[in-house]
Amino acid sequence: MKRSEKGVKGSEKTNVHIGAVVFSLPFTPFHSLSFLLIIIFNFQFSIFNSAQAQRVEVKEPVEVKTVEVPKEHSANKALLLSLLPGAGQIYNGQAWKVPVIYGAFAGMGYFIHYYYSRATMFKDEYLYRINHNDTPDLADYASYPTSNIYSLYNSYDRNFQLMVIITVGIYALNLIDAYVFGHLYDFQIDDNISMGFSPGLVPTSMGLQPTLGVSFRF
Repeated sequence: MKRSEKGVKGSEKTNVHIGAVVFSLPFTPFHSLSFLLIIIFNFQFSIFNSAQAQRVEVKEPVEVKTVEVPKEHSANKALLLSLLPGAGQIYNGQAWKVPVIYGAFAGMGYFIHYYYSRATMFKDEYLYRINHNDTPDLADYASYPTSNIYSLYNSYDRNFQLMVIITVGIYALNLIDAYVFGHLYDFQIDDNISMGFSPGLVPTSMGLQPTLGVSFRF
């Protein structure tokens, strides 16, 4: 675009060349100011568009919440763990039973050792007397007849066997306890446990008989 200025009768004109078309505009201070404002507006608009194009949209990070799914409690797993006494009870959240279990085993171990040692002692004494013409070997039991020595052996031997059976029973109870409470682990009991009584009449051959009904709520 080319601009040329010529004086025509004391006034000024501006020739604006756009391509092959020539516009002849009167050049006044008002037109000059308007033309300047248009240029400034176009320049600011182009800067604004450029800034909009270069703007990078930053999104806030989305918080991801994880929901923990409770693991299913397995009674079979509690049973397998209880092969080691007390492990199943710990799995069921009843660790307080562990010292009870091992206390019972310790007590039974003491009695098993006691009765076994006494039974062995009297057995050896009896066999010694049989092989040595009723000659006693234990001075403390020299006055005891051989038949009494054999009776003592039988008594302590039976007690020894009984203690072994009880120990096996305690071990079995350990397994049963872990398995049963493994099933009851997720069982919820309402805190509002109540018991109610309700009177009533029951027809019998003698007529109506009063009764008292009992109901439990849990």
